[in-house]
Amino acid sequence: MSIFPSSPFAPAGTPAAREDAAPGHAERDLALLDDPQEWSAFGRPHGVADAAGLAPKETAWESHVVLGGMHCAACALTIEEALRRVPGVQEADVSAATCRARVVWHPGQVLPSGWMDAVRHAGYHAMPAMDAFAREQRQREHRRALWRWLVAGFCMMQVMMYAWPAYQAMPGDLTLEMEQLLRWASWVISLPVVLFACGPFFTSALRDIRQRRVSMDLPVAAGMLIAFVVSMAGTFDPTGPFGREVYYDSLTMFVFFLLTGRWLELRLRDRTAGALEAVMNRLPDSVERRGADGGFERVSTRRLKVGDVVRVLPGEAFPADGRIAAGSTQADEALLTGESTAVDKPLGTSVTAGSYNLRSAVQVEVQALGAGTRFGQIVALMESASLQKPRLAQLADRVARPFLVAVLLAAAVAVLWWWPTDPARALMVAVSVLIVTCPCALSLATPVAMLTSAGTLARRGVLVRNLQALEALAAVDTVVFDKTGTLTRDGLSLQEVRPGPGFTGESALALAARLASHSLHPVSRALAREGQDLAAPEGWNVRDVREITGAGLEAAVSLPGGGEGVLRLGSAAHTRLPQRDAQALLSLEHNGRVEELGHFVLAEELRPEAAQVVRQLQEAGVQVELLSGDRPQAVRQVAARAGISAARGGCTPQDKLEHLQALQRQHRQVAMVGDGLNDGPVLAGAHVSFAFGRAVPLAQSKSDLVVMGDNLGLVAQALLLSRRTLRIVRQNLWWAAGYNALGVPLAFAGYMPAWLAGLGMALSSLLVVLNAARLARSPGAPDGGAAALAAPALEIA
Repeated sequence: MSIFPSSPFAPAGTPAAREDAAPGHAERDLALLDDPQEWSAFGRPHGVADAAGLAPKETAWESHVVLGGMHCAACALTIEEALRRVPGVQEADVSAATCRARVVWHPGQVLPSGWMDAVRHAGYHAMPAMDAFAREQRQREHRRALWRWLVAGFCMMQVMMYAWPAYQAMPGDLTLEMEQLLRWASWVISLPVVLFACGPFFTSALRDIRQRRVSMDLPVAAGMLIAFVVSMAGTFDPTGPFGREVYYDSLTMFVFFLLTGRWLELRLRDRTAGALEAVMNRLPDSVERRGADGGFERVSTRRLKVGDVVRVLPGEAFPADGRIAAGSTQADEALLTGESTAVDKPLGTSVTAGSYNLRSAVQVEVQALGAGTRFGQIVALMESASLQKPRLAQLADRVARPFLVAVLLAAAVAVLWWWPTDPARALMVAVSVLIVTCPCALSLATPVAMLTSAGTLARRGVLVRNLQALEALAAVDTVVFDKTGTLTRDGLSLQEVRPGPGFTGESALALAARLASHSLHPVSRALAREGQDLAAPEGWNVRDVREITGAGLEAAVSLPGGGEGVLRLGSAAHTRLPQRDAQALLSLEHNGRVEELGHFVLAEELRPEAAQVVRQLQEAGVQVELLSGDRPQAVRQVAARAGISAARGGCTPQDKLEHLQALQRQHRQVAMVGDGLNDGPVLAGAHVSFAFGRAVPLAQSKSDLVVMGDNLGLVAQALLLSRRTLRIVRQNLWWAAGYNALGVPLAFAGYMPAWLAGLGMALSSLLVVLNAARLARSPGAPDGGAAALAAPALEIA
């Protein structure tokens, strides 16, 4: 969603897009974000409930920005440190995998231009996360990266052509003049590689040196520079200490392989990790708002106010929560329900921000905007999850800088070891050590897999509030379900009609429905729903229906023979009938006698997929239990139908929590599945928790994962996917560690040339991302929420 129509952040004016712009221009552009009207475009008040009724400058704000120029975990740590040093910045979280930052700041101490300027001085650039031009800037960066790759590839082929005679020639085949000519030609062809294709690496390394820090680009740039300088020395002075051999072919091959790996890695990360931007950009850039004269003019979506009337055309997304004031249509609400079935929207019905208008133009009265909409809550959850760092990723971040320092020291030791034997060989061994030990794969191993998994779940209709929950979910061996609204649907369903003597089941249900339609009791609603299309028996005229609180309903009835009687529906005591194994009885009292017309067996409607889900969990080695506050007999019945052997009824929230704690004392890893609100303490007490979020305010839900639709199968799918995710994380970590364990000794011993080190480094990162990408194509589950996140590429950076 473009939140800056007619914005200073147009392609030509974006600070990040104009890397060569004058500093004063960038500062003026950033200063435009200091207008309080702009803040809601890329953030929200921190703690919305606390900020209610306050002016924008009276409360802290939480803003999200996209970062440019970062490539690794060390970069993320640098930006976090730069932001946290700014007075007024209360929190700063940066994700290396998504290239995003979350900043909590107080306008009384600092404005957006202040903390964004701190990012710029650290050598990076930031722009509003919801700015469409951020996406355009990223596309331009992709194009520049592609050009660098093409230049490196073309030059590599030319240099290899010039190097080939030297490899194939026998002694005396090449004259010194020809050999020198080939070296000069290779030097000339290598210049575009060094000056253009290697530009980002050298820029990042110079920034590191100025800032007195270490990132992953520093050893890589050092290796490139050493290889080029040694080769150039051998070209300019062939009789000197470095004149025996030149390494232009190794340099260009290394750069080409490295750029290939980074380009593919970037594309794969954009395609497979997370659905955040696809969701955020659902809202239209602008919308037609009705003016005072009744005409419509197109205005920026962020300029809307509650009470405005907007016209939404077919194919457009609704810009806000509201009510249809004119017309009727159908809407795709997959973002909320996980189901792609179109929903009818006649005049007067509510529509939701982010859902799509499918059929015809309608006018909508705006009732809620921004963070007050369910769409805003979903975006907030996904933003928060995308910036979290799982435990394994935090460990990788902590070791990144010390590891890079160790890399530089290892390269220095290699030089000292080899220098007495062969100075040129010593420097090239150092180049190989610098390149092969770059910990890119290690820093990507966990976050890319976690974010890909979270994006896959989001497409299916499960929002991950806490990335750490995926790691905890993989270890779960016990799942505890709540009953009402979780294993069962909210209402009751009619299981059996047992008619009285001389009466049919259809006639009994039709009469019961006539009475039940006058009550909102769950039993009455179920009977009314089942019997609404049935005709009453001929000659029976029901009238004067009244409800008796806590007992049932009764009505006067005219009988076919002309007599009068009283029809009663409810409990045994109310109907004057003997106690039955049924939830409702129907009786007729006339001429001083009470006759039973029928009784009705109702039960909570078990979700159709519940038994299959329980079976899937049990087959996966998970113990399944049921806890409920309902009557023990009703709980046992539901448990038996679902295939659950361990069930307890009559539980208070405290009883449920104590049972969970007892399981945890037995060293069980417990997941709780509940309604998200009533089970808050229990959800918070479990190792990991699910809530069905269709009717729950997402900001109030206490769960780690929120199921947006009604499909209970998503719980089993999420558990199985989390186990697969952790397996892939472990595979990635073992691969990254094993690659370094093998590559470092080979490079140190001189058995790994620079081009092979570059190929290994590129392949290591690429394999980590490719392995994580398998999670985006996880088999065995429908993409129930695919339409909600409809975007062919799920972009995260």
